[in-house]
Amino acid sequence: MDTISERSEKSSYVEPSIVMGPILEQKSFKELDAIDMSTMTLVSNGCVDFRGNIADKRKTGGWKASPFIIVNEVAERLAFFAVAVSMVLYLVTEMHQSLPNAATHVTDWIGAAYVLTLLGAFIADAYLGRFLTIIVFSFIYFAGMVMLTLSAKLDSLRPPICLKRPCPQASTSQTAFLYTALGLIAIGTGGIKPCVSSFGADQFDEEDDREVVKKYAFFNWFFFAINMGALLGITLMVYVQQEKGFAWGFGVPTITMFMSIIILLAGFSSYRYKKPMGSAFTRFVQVMVVAVKNHFRGVQVVSDKQLYEVPTQESDIFGARKLTHTPQYRFLDKAAVKHHESGSSTTQNRWNLCTVTQVEEFKCFIRVLPIWATTIALSISFAQLSTFFISQASLMDRKLGSSFVIPSGSVPVFSAVNALILVPIYEKIIVPVLRSKTGHRRGLTSLQRMGVGLFVSIFAMASAAVVEHKRRTHSDPKTLSVFWLFPQFFLMGTAEVFTYVGQLEFFYDEATDGTRSLSSAIFLSEIGIGSWLSTAIVKIIEKATGKEDKGWLRNDLNVSKLDYLYWILMAINALNLVIYMWVARRYKGRDGASSIGSVRDETIKDDQS
Repeated sequence: MDTISERSEKSSYVEPSIVMGPILEQKSFKELDAIDMSTMTLVSNGCVDFRGNIADKRKTGGWKASPFIIVNEVAERLAFFAVAVSMVLYLVTEMHQSLPNAATHVTDWIGAAYVLTLLGAFIADAYLGRFLTIIVFSFIYFAGMVMLTLSAKLDSLRPPICLKRPCPQASTSQTAFLYTALGLIAIGTGGIKPCVSSFGADQFDEEDDREVVKKYAFFNWFFFAINMGALLGITLMVYVQQEKGFAWGFGVPTITMFMSIIILLAGFSSYRYKKPMGSAFTRFVQVMVVAVKNHFRGVQVVSDKQLYEVPTQESDIFGARKLTHTPQYRFLDKAAVKHHESGSSTTQNRWNLCTVTQVEEFKCFIRVLPIWATTIALSISFAQLSTFFISQASLMDRKLGSSFVIPSGSVPVFSAVNALILVPIYEKIIVPVLRSKTGHRRGLTSLQRMGVGLFVSIFAMASAAVVEHKRRTHSDPKTLSVFWLFPQFFLMGTAEVFTYVGQLEFFYDEATDGTRSLSSAIFLSEIGIGSWLSTAIVKIIEKATGKEDKGWLRNDLNVSKLDYLYWILMAINALNLVIYMWVARRYKGRDGASSIGSVRDETIKDDQS
């Protein structure tokens, strides 16, 4: 949103031209293209160090900075999953809610946490920057964890113990205190999640071929960190909760959350920072408003030469590089057409005339929306991991050996362990094999990788339906081993490995300099929307089939027909895959020409070199 005049007020930012200026004085643009950016010691993307100087690759970023971010993600995810997998049980046993209501409340909460990433991205891009946003929202998260621990510790914050049914309900104040705690955790998650992966990727210079390869490896290890945190949260923390109670089960993750803040701060001097670039949402609205106004004025785009761009080396968006014009979405080009009412090109208002880069930034955002929409179905299925999958496990034989009983909340370990094993195997073995076959340096493009995950999710839900039918019709479900659930967890974990990492790569690559946090938030918000859609599907099924007393989903899973829900989700995933393949084949990347995304361009460039 910042104009040229506003940029002068941000004196702490050092423009990339300071680095590239001396080169440009001596070389033509054609000669500049041949410069090997990997030989330069300063970054080329405008990132600065903690002193505000252009970041030096030898002292900042890369794998010098990334370990702090990865370890921080392990600690934060441990806290989140420790709460997520225990919350249904806590609401049922401690707050005396019914199972369907508890399940929908948890999916609503998870949904809110991820949809709020849009708020976090806005604040990071417009005001605080990614690092400071992570720190501020981490403290909000920590406050919510403290309140949740108090809810589990103090008897006055929970209803009396249930001695006979119907159980006494929680009071309004008790429920309000608990939901405030969960609300703060959701807000904290919303602020942290869209910034962490992008902040980690910022540690690698896109113009340096060696660092680009390391960036994609970072995405895989970042996903590994998420699952390591999840693994510890759903095993160690759930075990602590089972043996010591909910107060300890929530208290230890509270301490871990505080430690995650300390760990992130410890790498302060090693990071590369990007300054806030202004609100992308505001720039998007400006493009739409100006394009519509010019349309009704009868403005036509006859030639690309009509389109306005600032004459400076950098774009008019603070800290962002210029984008070239693409022919897609020609209507939006009307926002950049100069005419007599747009004012002077040096002082004009962006509500009257936008630049080509601003228009192209909006186009890039619009292009990814169909891909985003066609990956939401996986999130609907994934929502079952922390609700009905765990409820199934609680009614099965969870003995491991003669004395140890697996906590029901720890059963998602099947999914997390799969991810921990598959990520290193994929990175070290599968990628090199695929690279030799496809010629693409990542083995598969991000769109292809997402497609594989969506395909696997169909079999995950089919497996869940078959196993649940076997469990429900078994003469004594409690004697059926919990390991019958292994295939659905394993397949869902596999689907997540392929789709989630593919999404990390895709949404970061297709984002522009000014929309990296927003792009991460859009990707993460689909997890939240998937959780909300899961709640909606459950409510619709409940109402259509006879509610909690006679319907498919009752308070007692042994008389429910949960397998019917799983078959419905399988059908949704299958239909979604067909739509996704149609959308992905027609996708145009940031250059407006590639049919399978900008990552394909990397292959072409490698082939030509």
